[in-house]
Amino acid sequence: MRYSSANLGRALVIRLEDGDVVHECIEEAARAEGIARAAVILLGGADGGSRLVVGPEDGRADPIVPMERALHDVHEMVGAGTLFPDETGRPVLHLHAAFGRDDRVTAGCIRAGVTTWVVAEAVLIELVGSEACRRVDSATGFELLEV
Repeated sequence: MRYSSANLGRALVIRLEDGDVVHECIEEAARAEGIARAAVILLGGADGGSRLVVGPEDGRADPIVPMERALHDVHEMVGAGTLFPDETGRPVLHLHAAFGRDDRVTAGCIRAGVTTWVVAEAVLIELVGSEACRRVDSATGFELLEV
């Protein structure tokens, strides 16, 4: 385990509208406000056809092969994530969410392209006083958080 401390800064309240790509809009709002590091909570509707990463085919395989799934129809959505800059200084969202419809639930990372159905809401809470960033890990190819 590695960790560092940070203080709370500003909060952004973001309304995503029908057809908005969730991670793109949250990252765009952060860039516009000069926020590089944050905690994010999300809730709303996800449209059918939205794509999410649902795990690796084999967690111990080399190379790691991600699995993607598309939502077959509109789903309820709730998620939590973090925003930290990559090696170029660009804020990158890493957010996992659960998607429910009727009595079925699936969960995964929204990075593959989750689209808003009608409305979604995000609250982004800025983290200040931290130098944490995402760096590419040569072993996995993932952008891992470095604190």
